[in-house]
Amino acid sequence: MAAGGGKNVNAKSTTKRKNRKSENADHHHRRHQDITHLITLVASATSAAHSFLSQHDLRLLPSQTLALESKISSTSLSLSKLFAFLHPLSVSPPLHPPHSSSSPPPCWFHRFLSAASADYDTRWTDAFRMSKASFTLLLRLLTPSLNSLSPVPPNYALAAALFRLSHGASYKSVARRFGLDSATACRAFYMVCKVITDKLGHFFEFRSDINRIVVGFGWISLPNCCGVLGFDRFQVDGDLMGENGSLMVQALVDSEGRFLDVSAGWPSTMKPETILRQSKLFLGVEESRELLNGPSFELSDSNSVPQYILGDSCFPLLPWLLIPFVKSNDMNSLSSSERAFNSVHSRGMELVGTAFGRVRARWQLLSKRWKEECIESFPFVIVTCCLLHNFLIKCSELLPDENVGYSRYQANSVFEGEGDESGQRIRVALALHLTRLSQRR
Repeated sequence: MAAGGGKNVNAKSTTKRKNRKSENADHHHRRHQDITHLITLVASATSAAHSFLSQHDLRLLPSQTLALESKISSTSLSLSKLFAFLHPLSVSPPLHPPHSSSSPPPCWFHRFLSAASADYDTRWTDAFRMSKASFTLLLRLLTPSLNSLSPVPPNYALAAALFRLSHGASYKSVARRFGLDSATACRAFYMVCKVITDKLGHFFEFRSDINRIVVGFGWISLPNCCGVLGFDRFQVDGDLMGENGSLMVQALVDSEGRFLDVSAGWPSTMKPETILRQSKLFLGVEESRELLNGPSFELSDSNSVPQYILGDSCFPLLPWLLIPFVKSNDMNSLSSSERAFNSVHSRGMELVGTAFGRVRARWQLLSKRWKEECIESFPFVIVTCCLLHNFLIKCSELLPDENVGYSRYQANSVFEGEGDESGQRIRVALALHLTRLSQRR
């Protein structure tokens, strides 16, 4: 009886375990069905969002469509992975509705040209950071050199490149909007950049319009000044460009914020003085004597100053490159004339930061961290953006309204070498001149 009773208990336990397993299986099955149903609902919502975007992309700002595209794409990818996990032997259903017709609809830019046909449609500025008139002028200047991109029309190539520069859009996003594949969008982008640097190089006017430059600085109390020289840093991934992963760009800017000379592509491990001495600007002044060789300016006290440029304190003091006065080690305060010079010098240096800030604000691709494998092309793109900046100033386009300042990622160290004696005399003479001007006011 005892043995028989034990068998009966074991049978009951086995039955209970089977029932629990069955209940657990039912529970997992119902949960599986619930998650599958939820995936279906989210997929439907994602398809609806994709359909809405396709139908209203001309009414939305490019930044809005790019943000929506990114979220829809991420959601679709996550749903596909989740569905594959739950149903490893099934094919994931399409998350975007198929086109109702056999042929795909016209691309965004084709529809944009029809919808934004008015000369003053603000959507041109929203999409390409320039008015239709400026786009048309730029296209006319570049078309002969862009015909080699056939079968991509020149206006499509230019618009695609400007869209990528303006919004930092991926090649995939650009390709979708302009009816291209990603490889063609990439090829068109770099072709347009090359043509801009080849054909618009004369917009760096340091050699061709020095009189206008000098007059402009005269209006801000800097007689015979020919520009302001400074640096900005652009972030890149990897260790190729130094510990901070930044690429340095040396630029000379006029009183109106135009770029006069740009030297890009220097690693952040290099000292500013070394970059300066290896730049074409330095060679043009010191070796070929082609630059800053104009007449001196006679000051009211019979002293004279040659043509010069202002430079950040990371540069050496030279007869043609004037840096601010620095307090000596004994902590003596600066004289009134030295303070007057430093005050005007500081306002001048802000021109460099403002110019770089406006370029970043208009061409948002520059604010992205570039991959190390693209490092060779990055300086080329920066120069392209600086030339477009000058071109749009020439076209009287409105400058970006963003709050722009000298956005350096880290300050450059002060030059520690001895200053040139002629440079010291010229700086002192100019400082006294500025003091007399401030006293008259």
